[in-house]
Amino acid sequence: MEQNVIFAFGLTLFAGLATGIGSLIALTAKRTNELWLSLALGFSGGVMLYVSFVEIFVKSQSYLIEAYGDKLGSLYTVLAFFGGMILIALIDKMIPSEQNPHEAHHIEEMQNAPAQKQRQLYRMGIFTALAIAIHNFPEGLATFASALADPALGVAIAVAIAIHNIPEGIAASIPIYYATGSRKKAFTFSFLSGLAEPLGAIIGYFLLRSWFNDVTFGILFAAVGGIMVFISLDELLPTAEKYSSHHPVIYGVILGMMVMAASLILFI
Repeated sequence: MEQNVIFAFGLTLFAGLATGIGSLIALTAKRTNELWLSLALGFSGGVMLYVSFVEIFVKSQSYLIEAYGDKLGSLYTVLAFFGGMILIALIDKMIPSEQNPHEAHHIEEMQNAPAQKQRQLYRMGIFTALAIAIHNFPEGLATFASALADPALGVAIAVAIAIHNIPEGIAASIPIYYATGSRKKAFTFSFLSGLAEPLGAIIGYFLLRSWFNDVTFGILFAAVGGIMVFISLDELLPTAEKYSSHHPVIYGVILGMMVMAASLILFI
């Protein structure tokens, strides 16, 4: 059991640190490859959508049907699935609209902004990092719980979340860098926002470990599926289309689904 916990935490840490990778890319590259970002976001969305509907929802339903029977088990699965969506939607509502991290890639055009705009840029960067941290906290618990119950599924979820954390790191670091001129400060805030992911895993584990059983995992799986579907439809795919045209995004989604399908077959 201890080895499983260490493995699950390691996956969660990997997913969270991807935010720092995105920050490093933003602070070292002269120009962001927007087509690559668009494909990566579409790929991550495809992975999340496929694994949520094909694997996570089905696994959750099997746990809960075994515990409560066909009708109640299916009902609880659906309630937990949409409950996950409601949870992440409420978290979104807690964040003011000016904290939208997906507009940050346009900040490069403002690098020569007058002094009075520097505070606004800095504030936007701080809010972006905060928004990412709030999102990463439940994602950390989701990744950890999934890996603890099913290591193969945990790897798939961790990779999907890590991919979508990279552009979030870019979004958090760019406005802070252009506001302060400090790469170190920009990287630090972006990196710390990613650490909310393993923090969510640690807190969730110590609060919920005495209740970890098939029913708990069934509810968590369904909620994780709802969270991942919401993130894909509300954040990843709309943002991907801002970086590029429509078709590269769809190609990324399809490729992500194909890779996820192949990996799940290999793990059977």
